Amino acid sequence: MLDRKTPPAIKDAVDLRLELKPYEKYTLRNGADVYVVDAGAEDVLQLELVFYAGNSFEERNLIAASANFLLKNGTSQKNAFQINEHFDYYGAYLNRNCYNETATLSLHTLSKYLPELLPVMKELLTDSVFPQQEIDTYKQNMKQRLNVNLKKSDFVAGRLIDTYLYGEQHPYGRFSRFEDFDALTREELQAFYERYYRGGKFLVFVAGKLPSTLFALLDEHLGDLPCSALGLPQHPILSANEKKYRVTNDPNGVQGAVRMGAPFPNRHHPDFLKVQVLNNLFGGFFGSRLMTNIREDKGYTYGIYSYLENHIQQSAWVISTDAGRDVCEATIVEVYREMEDLRNEPVDAEELQLVRNYMMGSILGDLDGPFHIINRWKNIILNGVPETYFYDQIRTIRTIDAKELQELANRYLQPELFYELVVV
Repeated sequence: MLDRKTPPAIKDAVDLRLELKPYEKYTLRNGADVYVVDAGAEDVLQLELVFYAGNSFEERNLIAASANFLLKNGTSQKNAFQINEHFDYYGAYLNRNCYNETATLSLHTLSKYLPELLPVMKELLTDSVFPQQEIDTYKQNMKQRLNVNLKKSDFVAGRLIDTYLYGEQHPYGRFSRFEDFDALTREELQAFYERYYRGGKFLVFVAGKLPSTLFALLDEHLGDLPCSALGLPQHPILSANEKKYRVTNDPNGVQGAVRMGAPFPNRHHPDFLKVQVLNNLFGGFFGSRLMTNIREDKGYTYGIYSYLENHIQQSAWVISTDAGRDVCEATIVEVYREMEDLRNEPVDAEELQLVRNYMMGSILGDLDGPFHIINRWKNIILNGVPETYFYDQIRTIRTIDAKELQELANRYLQPELFYELVVV
């Protein structure tokens, strides 16, 4: 019987032994790699096809994102309603997303219905016809959404800061315009689809309680698709020369959006994992220094965060908040003050332990269930980092010390490195 008079011992998250369940790897007869995590108690699975068909591959703005969105809007055999009705009938959810380097088609379903759903997924990848009516509706909806969003200072700020960091012609820095939607043609979308979906490279990630026939089903329906080798295009970074920007978006607005950012190496740099710890200390969670100062003490904002952008080729260190219009400039002053404190004074042991525990707890949450686990592996595989990356991160969290964090702050948290943007 439990002794309820004696509380259980408290154990720091940093002392937990965390393990990332290994994946199983298969290869379809066309050479496509399949990464599988068989786990979970419920008969559900997540199947995600990752194509190298992101913004980096397009010749003109919005072609990649539009082709991806319209994948499920009509084939020669089914219209958009019939496609959606098919997946709804089985209680499944089919989604698609486009990113900078990759684009995805993902399915969540009961495991037993995979044989009924895979053929239609294949149909979308081999026989999408991009009906003109669907394209016209898509253009109209997206322009309406853009018109609404452009009235929001935080939306405008999010677009502009990446343009300043990477350049307007870089895939990370491009943003949508009304004229870009108007210029889209069915022929361009079809050509992109033919090159990067029907004839491109893809990977498969599957997780959940998986049927014993999984590999046979995947090889039957996906194994005959072309899967050519594609390298990632390289795009030069053309950062803006000016570092300080003030933009008026709504003359009558009472709130402003503050963004600050500096170029930063990607995951392959030896400092990346170490700076993740420094970032959490600086502004990465609710107990960070930026939050304590600018939200709790000054009351300038409801929340302020810093983060390393999750890009494959290049990255950036960004600070983001919305603040009262009259305190945006004061917010920037306080951000620089926190940078200065981290450069000049080593963090004390208690605060560092808090950050360690927060980060380890976050990782523990990311291991909750097969879908989270496969997403961890997908991040490692797509970024091309060593498979030890997960354990390298844990070791860094546990072992980095105050002196090393102070050295990193002096290297990267220098005001002259950061772009400033205020949109009011």
